[in-house]
Amino acid sequence: MRLKALMYGAAGAVLISTPASADTVTDWWETANRYWLASQGAPGPLGPHAARAATRTTLAMFEAINAIDRRYQSYLGFPQGDRNASQDAAAATAAYKVLLKHYPSNKAALDESYTLSMTGIPESAAKQVGIQLGEKAAAAAMNANGVDPAIVQAPYRPRTVPGEWVATGLPSLEPYWPALKPWVMPSADELRPAPPPPLDSERYARDYEEVRRLGGKESKERTPYQTLIARYRQAFDIAPSVRRATDMPGRSQVQKGRFLALYQMANDDALQAMVVAKQHYHYWRPITAIRNGDKDDNPATQPDPAWVPLIVTPNFQEYPCGHCALAGSIAEMMEHESGWKSGQGVRV
Repeated sequence: MRLKALMYGAAGAVLISTPASADTVTDWWETANRYWLASQGAPGPLGPHAARAATRTTLAMFEAINAIDRRYQSYLGFPQGDRNASQDAAAATAAYKVLLKHYPSNKAALDESYTLSMTGIPESAAKQVGIQLGEKAAAAAMNANGVDPAIVQAPYRPRTVPGEWVATGLPSLEPYWPALKPWVMPSADELRPAPPPPLDSERYARDYEEVRRLGGKESKERTPYQTLIARYRQAFDIAPSVRRATDMPGRSQVQKGRFLALYQMANDDALQAMVVAKQHYHYWRPITAIRNGDKDDNPATQPDPAWVPLIVTPNFQEYPCGHCALAGSIAEMMEHESGWKSGQGVRV
């Protein structure tokens, strides 16, 4: 899913072969997301297996540490473990085992990362018990929330009339997204938003004109600041903010693991709900709407046959807004878990 990749920004495009510091949970979380992001450019379909890689990695770490710390309820029904087990050994092993399952071709780099992580942990019975616990947590995470076999993965069928040409590029929203089992929400349909404004409505005409005036590549009304914001939102990098919230003073390893697991699960569910809604409404993009403004049965919209947007149109449906759904879920989760008010950057 290419939209989610934008959230990690260009800085995440290069894999790291070793965790960057002594913080086991956040370092392996960053490693998992960098592997996931790098896989976006790999040839061939990613498939539902890769869609859960980063979340399963993070959830496995949380379950392993929480089995030792026993502070929170398990999300996977994972049993309690030895309180004296090494949390670092459990977390590193859990992450390593999940990533190895998802990215077997990267075994050499993952082996190196894991060896360096484990070298810093003194040999002891606690380390060995932690390793065993991490292996079990990885196995539990790998079995969690895959594809629901009861849901048919229907291939996309372009909508046209017989004999009329239609663009042949298939949308980048893979058909497995509706079939994945959600982490928290009952189903993706439960969060479907209301339909977009009717094409013949006053609101549609107002929005149409605003996009035509401000969103065009050659717009004379858009300010330089608005252009900057638009380009930023197209490839914003949320990872530094998530890491900053995770690393707030006083947070334990299990708190960090839970925070990041909640972030990943909320992300996945918001993404799935958004994809299912886009496929349901199948709403046209501005470049199609504005070039065909004389065909929407709205006398207030005038066509602009040569109009092109500032940013290249993504290859999937318009409504609902993907960036809005993902950013909203992140903001809500971070505000609830960290005490930050959205947009303020301070604790309350």
